[in-house]
Amino acid sequence: MSKKIRVTDLPNFDPAEYLKDDADIAAYLFVVIEECDAGELAHALGVAARARGMAQIAEETGIGREALYKALRADAQPRFDTISRVASNAKNAHC
Repeated sequence: MSKKIRVTDLPNFDPAEYLKDDADIAAYLFVVIEECDAGELAHALGVAARARGMAQIAEETGIGREALYKALRADAQPRFDTISRVASNAKNAHC
């Protein structure tokens, strides 16, 4: 008989841990953008921001860290201004 695994026993998966550089972040965002899901894009920007450092993104965009966490969660509907500022920061990170 095989042992059953409970969902609560599984480790948490955080995609931000696997985004090591700007190329990884760009590839991840590109795939998400192709899905045409605004909620998922907000979540993906949050993942990318955590990969780069939420405090750094907050400072560079002028948006509070807590506000960014709230705006970029999976079930959020952030304002376009927030998305634009975070995306512009990601685009200019390596320029």
